[in-house]
Amino acid sequence: MLFDWLMSTDLNSIPITHPAQKQALVDLLARLEEVDIIESTDEEIAAAQAEVAKKMGW
Repeated sequence: MLFDWLMSTDLNSIPITHPAQKQALVDLLARLEEVDIIESTDEEIAAAQAEVAKKMGW
């Protein structure tokens, strides 16, 4: 889910207070790309989003 969000988000549009925050997101994305997360289907991503959302209690 995080990988999907990072891939679909314009990191330049995220409000940051220090350049290191953006760099941390770029580094995280790079590390996630090294794992087989790219193989996830849209259905698996949707299921993961639903699973996380039901435990949020908001």
